[in-house]
Amino acid sequence: MKEEMKMDVKKGDRLSADPRLTGLDTWVDGEVIDIEQNPFKGIVIAIKDNLGRIFFGEMKYFKFS
Repeated sequence: MKEEMKMDVKKGDRLSADPRLTGLDTWVDGEVIDIEQNPFKGIVIAIKDNLGRIFFGEMKYFKFS
């Protein structure tokens, strides 16, 4: 089983978003604000960082911070 499949994520958790998702140079920490089951992409997570930016994407682009 892949690591991303094992993640038990819920709203309010702190996650870091991969630079491949954000387009930035470093991982971005944020709070989970939405989780949805997308029929094409699987679980899609949205986080909001301390600057108010929102990043969302497939679970594989996130890790616990």
